[in-house]
Amino acid sequence: MNTPLPPSAVTTPAAAASLRDHRFFTAYLTGESASLIGTAVHGIALPTLAVLHLKATPGQISLLFFLIQIPTFVLAPPAGAVIDRHDKKTVLVITDLAAAVVVAVIPATTIVGTLTMPVLYAVALTLGAATVLQQAATISIVPQLVEPELLQQANSRIGAAFGAADTAGTYLGTAVVAVVGAGRAFGLDTVSYLVSAWCATRIRTGHAPPSPRARHEMAADIWEGLVYVARTPLVRPLVLCLAGTGSGSALTSTFWAFHLLTTVKTGTTGLGVIMGVSGAGCLAGALAAPRIVRRFGPGPVLVAGFAMYPLTTVPLLFARPGTLWLLVLAAAGALQLAAAACAGTTQRSVRQQICPPELQARAQQTSTWPVTGSRPFAALTAGALASVTNVWTVLLAGALVLTVPALVLWRSPLARLTTMPVAASTGPNRP
Repeated sequence: MNTPLPPSAVTTPAAAASLRDHRFFTAYLTGESASLIGTAVHGIALPTLAVLHLKATPGQISLLFFLIQIPTFVLAPPAGAVIDRHDKKTVLVITDLAAAVVVAVIPATTIVGTLTMPVLYAVALTLGAATVLQQAATISIVPQLVEPELLQQANSRIGAAFGAADTAGTYLGTAVVAVVGAGRAFGLDTVSYLVSAWCATRIRTGHAPPSPRARHEMAADIWEGLVYVARTPLVRPLVLCLAGTGSGSALTSTFWAFHLLTTVKTGTTGLGVIMGVSGAGCLAGALAAPRIVRRFGPGPVLVAGFAMYPLTTVPLLFARPGTLWLLVLAAAGALQLAAAACAGTTQRSVRQQICPPELQARAQQTSTWPVTGSRPFAALTAGALASVTNVWTVLLAGALVLTVPALVLWRSPLARLTTMPVAASTGPNRP
C-alpha cells in the first residue's frame, strides 16, 4: 500500500532542479521503455503478419484497425473514473500482466498452426481494452512522481524514451521477424509487458490510495471529467484539435503500412527503416521540446507542431518504389514525429499543470476520448472509401483532414500562450 511521505521527504522547489535521483520515476520510465520496445516490435510484426502472411484484404485491415481502436471509444471515460478511484500503480501491474497473456496468444497459435485473421481480431479487441486502462494510469501517474515544475522535463523524458524505444524496437523487430517469423516475434512483446509489470512494482507515489466510492457515483465521476474539459478554456480547444488529428492520422495510418508494402514495395526491411528513422525523429523532438518551449512559448510550439503533421504526409502520396523514395519517406517520418513529440509533450504538460490532482485520470481520459475514440470510425471510413475508390484516395483524405486542427489551434487562446500556465498543487514522491 502506498502511504503519504512526511513533509520532510518532499523535495522543495529549490532542490527539484532536475529529475536526477527521482528513483521511482526512473523505475516508471524503465518499465515504459521496455513496454514501448515491445510495442515497436508489435508495430513491425502485425502488418507483416496480416498483409504478407495472412494475405489480408483492405477490408480486413480496416476491420483490424477498427477493433484495435474501438475499446478506447467505449471505455475511455469510465476508465478515467476507475483510475481516479484506484491505486494507479496497481492498475499498471495488473494491465501489464493481462496484456502479456493476451499477446502470447499470437506466437502460441503460430507455433501450433491455428493463427487466422479472426484470432488477430480477438487479440486486437482484448488488448485494446487492457491498453485503455493501462494508458490512463500511465499518463495520470506522472504528476504524482515529479514536482509540478518538472512536468515538462518529465514528459520530454517520456517522449524521448518513446522515440529511443521505438527506434530500437523497430530495428529489433525487423531482425526478429526476419529470423523467426512475424508470429513468433510477438513473444518479445509478451516479455516487454512482463518487464514493465515488474518495474511498476518498484514505484511508490507518496499518495494515499483514493478513498472508496460507491459504484453509483461512477456516472457522476465521468460527468465531472467531461464538465472540466468542456469548461476549461485552455483544454477545450486543445482536445478539439487533438480529435481532428486523431481522425486524420487514423485515415492515413489504416493503410500506411499496407500502401508501403504493396505499392511502394518497401518490404519488411524498408518498413523497418522508415519506422526506425521516424522513431529517432521522435527522440530528437522530445529531447528538444523543453528548450524550444522556453525559447518560443508553448502556444507557438503547439501551432507549429500541428502544422507540420499534414505537410510531412505529402511525400507518402507520391512515393514510388526505389531507394530515393525510401530515404524521403524516412526523413519525412522523422520530421513528422519530431514535431508530434514536441507538440505532444507540450500539450500534455499544459493539461497536467492546470488539472487538479483528483481529476488527472478523468481529465486525461476525457481528453483522450474524442481523440482516439474517433479512430475506429475513421478506420471503417477508410475501408469504405477504399472499397469505392482506392487506398491513395484515403491517404489524400487523411492529409486534408490533418490541416484542420492547425487552423483551429491558430485561432484559439492556446496560440497566444507564451509561458506554461500556473501549476496545480501535486504531491510527488522522491526518495
